[in-house]
Amino acid sequence: MDLVVMAAGMGSRFGGLKQVAPIDEDNNFILDYSIYDAVKAGFDRVIFIIKKENYEYFKQTIGERLKNVVKIEFVFQDINNIPKNVKIPANRVKPWGTAHAIYSCKDVVQDKFAVINADDFYGYESFKIVADFLKNSNNNEFVSAGYYAKNTLSNKGSVKRGVFSLDGDIAKSLQECEIELRNGELMATILDQDNWHKIDENTLVSMQMFGFNRKLIDEIIKEYEIFFSQPESKLEKSEFLLPDVVNNMIKSNDIILKVIPTPSKWFGITYKEDLDDFKQAIINMKKSNKYPQHLYVKEKL
Repeated sequence: MDLVVMAAGMGSRFGGLKQVAPIDEDNNFILDYSIYDAVKAGFDRVIFIIKKENYEYFKQTIGERLKNVVKIEFVFQDINNIPKNVKIPANRVKPWGTAHAIYSCKDVVQDKFAVINADDFYGYESFKIVADFLKNSNNNEFVSAGYYAKNTLSNKGSVKRGVFSLDGDIAKSLQECEIELRNGELMATILDQDNWHKIDENTLVSMQMFGFNRKLIDEIIKEYEIFFSQPESKLEKSEFLLPDVVNNMIKSNDIILKVIPTPSKWFGITYKEDLDDFKQAIINMKKSNKYPQHLYVKEKL
């Protein structure tokens, strides 16, 4: 099974290329820990989606560390990878979004695959949930590790999360929201709607950790044409987002998205100040033997 890692984001709130911020004494990235867990859970190939200009750096760092651990591929998310008749707005700088990232690997990814962000720490339990589901899933079934909202917060500011509406363990919708802690209460609003309301701390949210098959690729190819048919003024800031594609497939009954709760606590680097917190978390997890002191000393997991 493939693990697709989205690593082409610009990290504007962090203020740099946060995917490759060293987080331990061996200069490992968050990615190294995700891949350690993913291989342990049963994934046997990793596809990195990156910017072309970052290829040599990724190849010489994490590529070198992983070459004897797991098969790896690099694909490039390119702002120019759009329909020929579309004009890129002059002020458009960042990539077109997470669904466009997956579009970039449409010719590489195999039948069943998982998707994660490069700058999020998911925990082994979450990879095991997704891997085990994919091994026995059919073409109409997707899966997401569902994180308890209380386990996904940054004390440095608001975070963006996909909030599930559920019928049992089946998702009825997935809406991109902004979430923050205010006076001990969790508050959320759908992006760009400024309609803040209280949510339960155990609400299940998406950290963009999904298990898919090629049916997702087919849908992204179809919606790709629709997205880029927008007026140029809309394309200046619009993003072609993976959760939106998944939500459309849920709403049209094309697929069933099963949401399986994970006990894992999320860690990430949304803000620069998160980095020190995450470094300490890794130290604590090593002390409790969740990870070896040095991930790749023996060149295998």
